[in-house]
Amino acid sequence: MGTEIERKFLSRGEAWREAADEGTEIRQFYLAVREGLSLRVRIKNETQALLTVKSGIGMRRGEFEYEIPLADAHDLEAAHLGAVLQKRRYRVPLGALTAEVDVFSGDLAPLVLIEIELPDEDHPFARPDWLGDEVSEDGRYTNAALALAGRPPLAAT
Repeated sequence: MGTEIERKFLSRGEAWREAADEGTEIRQFYLAVREGLSLRVRIKNETQALLTVKSGIGMRRGEFEYEIPLADAHDLEAAHLGAVLQKRRYRVPLGALTAEVDVFSGDLAPLVLIEIELPDEDHPFARPDWLGDEVSEDGRYTNAALALAGRPPLAAT
């Protein structure tokens, strides 16, 4: 099983845009969600579709990801739970790491979440000024929770 170790932050300002790539348009939806397990489909730029199974809670989670035919992803969308999430994901270099900045649209706007994948939980990284409050352990900010419950009140960061 693949393991993902990820810290998640709210955004403080837009200075991250100075080093960001052009971004990827993402539409994703959930087929199953329960405590410690989710099954999601993600469509990138309307050219690639991925089926992902995530297990666990917190910063360290199991993750299986498989490419599936785009037509299958479109067919599965009819069975989605909650809202279909729409966002643009930007990749921003952060030393040897990469920050992924998700700018949500639709009902989740103006939410901006920043995810940083780490090789281990204690891995140090430079913390730029544009990283706001950490929400890694706040379950309301998982994409599955956003799809099912909507956007939490935005904190002033």
